Amino acid sequence: MKNPGTTTKTCPCGGASYATCCEPCHLGQPAPDAEALMRSRYTAYVLKLEPYLLATWHPDTRPDSLDLAGDNTQWIGLEVKGYQLESDDHATVEFVARYKVNGRAHRLHETSRFVRDGKQWLYLDGTFQD
Repeated sequence: MKNPGTTTKTCPCGGASYATCCEPCHLGQPAPDAEALMRSRYTAYVLKLEPYLLATWHPDTRPDSLDLAGDNTQWIGLEVKGYQLESDDHATVEFVARYKVNGRAHRLHETSRFVRDGKQWLYLDGTFQD
């Protein structure tokens, strides 16, 4: 699924261009590692790609829906603070995502856990940091 007007712009996750950064994941290419998956999921929140977010969420912790269409969150920046490959199939990514709701700035500081199922990394869960 193409996202009009985003293929030549800087990727929302901070990558060079959407076309070479997160778009391949959004079009079905498995993320090469957990950090790339986390970045593609952040970008999916920016672009409101709910099907992608649900598809890359581990079934044991995945919600039924996210209702992004009715969400007025404006995502404004991502900083990856750390990436740790725990084993071949487990990794963590610490990040800070900045966003606005109704004009008010917020930040989400989380350490996320990821697991690999075959060739695909999946988001498992996260712990909020102070």
